[in-house]
Amino acid sequence: MAKLLALAAFVWPTVLGVSVWQIAGARPTAMTAIVYAAASRVCHQKPDRSFHTAGVSWPVCARCSGLYIAAPIGAAAALLTRRRIVRRSRLLTWLAVASVPTAITIGVELAGLASPSNLVRAIAALPAGAAIAFTLVRTAAGRSSPIE
Repeated sequence: MAKLLALAAFVWPTVLGVSVWQIAGARPTAMTAIVYAAASRVCHQKPDRSFHTAGVSWPVCARCSGLYIAAPIGAAAALLTRRRIVRRSRLLTWLAVASVPTAITIGVELAGLASPSNLVRAIAALPAGAAIAFTLVRTAAGRSSPIE
């Protein structure tokens, strides 16, 4: 299961990118429509919050893009790290810490202090994306212990 999750962490961002290029090249397929529909289940897909390539809005917003772009790094790290058991409480702590940049951008935005750019939203989500993938793959591999 861990290797399947890691593979998905590599495949999903690739599929998202290919879908954008298919539309940009005026060669959308049924698969492209499926990708955009699937992405709409996990992302608001607001055009002003999304990156654009050749005038085509990405299937997910900038923040989700950051999560998905970093996921392969976290998944690979989980597979390549030593096989020792890590307490789940430690993994959850790392998840919390990695989520701080995203939480800050959301807080700043909700407070009306500023409107972070799409690039800032994506960069802030990178640590969380890597940490989430690391935690999921590591847990699926049975390399985490119960919360104590």
